[in-house]
Amino acid sequence: MFSVAHFWELILGTIVGLLPIINPLAAAPVFLAITEGDTEQRRGRQALMGCFYMVVILTSFLIGGSFIMGFFGISIPGIRVAGGIMVAGIGLSMLAPARATKQTVEEQQAARAKRDISFTPLAMPQLSGPGSIAVTVGFTSLATQWLDYAAIVLGILVVAFISYVTLRLSTSIVRLIGVNGMNAVTKIMGFLLLCVGVQFVVNGAIAIVTDPVLLKTIRGAWDK
Repeated sequence: MFSVAHFWELILGTIVGLLPIINPLAAAPVFLAITEGDTEQRRGRQALMGCFYMVVILTSFLIGGSFIMGFFGISIPGIRVAGGIMVAGIGLSMLAPARATKQTVEEQQAARAKRDISFTPLAMPQLSGPGSIAVTVGFTSLATQWLDYAAIVLGILVVAFISYVTLRLSTSIVRLIGVNGMNAVTKIMGFLLLCVGVQFVVNGAIAIVTDPVLLKTIRGAWDK
């Protein structure tokens, strides 16, 4: 049964879950580095196509998530727990003071040598890496009808729009915020991501301990 509240919860949950991982503010200086020497018009095209590819990649994993789970025999609670641990780990690494957000010199040179950087390294892995893919697959456990999938896709589109605007304004943002500001934003995003990961684990654990089959087995063993 369709619920407006659940629909908006999925949209907001997708935004809160993906935005800290993608972290377009942290991607801004990397984007400037790999598009060094490009005109603003070309940078705009690269940013637009990179965000488009990000939507395609995440939506593909969202739609194919149930098939992946079925093929490997992975349960929904298992996806929630595994995804939560991974997301929480990324959040902790973002909170760590030694976290490196810049590409190596070799990676930047390789990126500059490419004529089109919109798919790689911008869309994959900068915007839609393993963390964001794991969260997207995890959201398939919350979808029970096509409107739920539509809500998650809308959330992905909102994140893509925010990422595009941030990349387009990357020059001004990096100049305005500075290194200390970027570090502060990264830590805030890391804390939000840690909370999302812990909640994923909690939801998965509750689903496991309240599973009817498990409870029936425990009850049967207790009766014996």
